[in-house]
Amino acid sequence: MTGAVRIRPRPVRTLLAGLALLAAPAHLAAARAPRRHEPAPSRPAGPAFDVRPGVEVLAERGFAPLAGKRVGLLTNATGVTRDGRRTADVLRSEEARRAGVSLLRLFSPEHGLGASADEEVPDSVDPGTGLPVVSLYGAKRRPSPADLAGLDAVVVDLQDAGCRFYTYLTTLGYLMEEAARAGVGVVLLDRPNPIGADVVEGPLADDLSFTAYHRIPVRPGMTIGELARLFASERTPGVALTVVAMASYRRSLWYDETGIPWVDPSPNLRSVTAAALYPGVALLELTNVSVGRGTGTPFEVVGAPWVDAAVLSRTLSVRRVPGVRFAPVTFRPGSGPHAGALCRGVRIGVVDRAAIRPVALGIEIASALRDLHPREWDASRFGTLLASRGALARFSRGESASQVVAGWAGELAEFERRRAAVLLYEPPGR
Repeated sequence: MTGAVRIRPRPVRTLLAGLALLAAPAHLAAARAPRRHEPAPSRPAGPAFDVRPGVEVLAERGFAPLAGKRVGLLTNATGVTRDGRRTADVLRSEEARRAGVSLLRLFSPEHGLGASADEEVPDSVDPGTGLPVVSLYGAKRRPSPADLAGLDAVVVDLQDAGCRFYTYLTTLGYLMEEAARAGVGVVLLDRPNPIGADVVEGPLADDLSFTAYHRIPVRPGMTIGELARLFASERTPGVALTVVAMASYRRSLWYDETGIPWVDPSPNLRSVTAAALYPGVALLELTNVSVGRGTGTPFEVVGAPWVDAAVLSRTLSVRRVPGVRFAPVTFRPGSGPHAGALCRGVRIGVVDRAAIRPVALGIEIASALRDLHPREWDASRFGTLLASRGALARFSRGESASQVVAGWAGELAEFERRRAAVLLYEPPGR
């Protein structure tokens, strides 16, 4: 299908050159135990690389960007080393103290410090360190001047989902804005894009909100560190940003090829397979269908009590959607739309994850629901996470999924040029 662009970014000369930027300003570049690791189809089992996340690179380099600084830390359960040591504890280690690092407070995004809450989270105290935890998904979404008072920098260590509407990106953006106003630096410890950082897909957001912080596509094909550099360039040029790059990372790597144990970044994102489907299937979850929240396979099923499972499965199967196959299913979601009710729909099986274009997949499922169940399916909020007036208008006119997807190709070419300026990692073969 059209509409997905595989980018060949401007080469970074070597990984060491990228790492040398870790202590430079942005314009130069810079818990709990790990949970079940689920390999996805169509890739060899076991890690192909030995990727070191930004927190480990920071420690290897003697905490240079934080030397002598009083810092806060925006993190959750994903902020850990490969052996499960929390970033908060790394920043309180004897090595960090010798470098003059003083960790004063923690900040948490949606789902809280444990990445397990499904509702707003109040401020709290971290039992492991005794430090105060300022929730940025409770009574407020941004740190206040008082929250940043007395800090020289805020360290950020969060695992992103590779998807625009995953709210950790907005929390990062808001933090950068407030840090710039307060004269506080931001030091981001980079982590892998779980679904690879070499494919860009989906329309660019033009309706900005908490689930669409910036004008980027649904699947931006970037790491969280690269996105921070884009935000600094285009939204908050006054922020003093340092990105601590990963070591041995390649853009095409899926999470289970990095050698970094999987930790659920949120309660329902439990595997690489779920992450591969999330940017498309989750587009539907503000409508009146269940996407499997509260089941054992969230984002791998879609349905509602009024769906004809056999017809929906047959309709989608004949479209030959790349990388997946469909089968009728019944399930009972534990949360979200139709919680507790028996739902009928489709199970989405991943057969070739490299071929999946999840945003196009989401449009295919939505168009099938539109055509098969025009009375039952309430699409009034379908455009919320899509966040594109043009794409929503094409869909609402009854255009096919392929026509809707083709409509955003020009936008991706524009984004490619912006994206290339901030990339930190080379593609395979470079």
